[in-house]
Amino acid sequence: QVQLVESGGGWVQAGGSLKLSCTASRTIFSIMGWYRQAPGKQRELVGKVTSGGSTDYADSVKGRFTISRDNAKKTVYLQMNSLQPEDTAVYICTAQYFASTYWGQGTQVTVSS
Repeated sequence: QVQLVESGGGWVQAGGSLKLSCTASRTIFSIMGWYRQAPGKQRELVGKVTSGGSTDYADSVKGRFTISRDNAKKTVYLQMNSLQPEDTAVYICTAQYFASTYWGQGTQVTVSS
């Protein structure tokens, strides 16, 4: 079985930074990324990274967030800078391997103005 374990969430003031980590229990995934869901909003893709290192970001976070991965550690990271209150959400790690998709439990990020 595959599990995704997230860490790094918490509270930060507007303009601050946080770094999220997500580690897989096993296997190397073709795509790893992050979604987020805020109260009253639909889940949205924040960013993703392929095994080859290609990245993709939501327009709302471009220039502020950076996604990366360490295949040896089976870990994907999300560096979040210049955080704003609208970034407040539960951030959920995701990983894809062939036709299978896995999801983490989610970690809360709260940004105070």
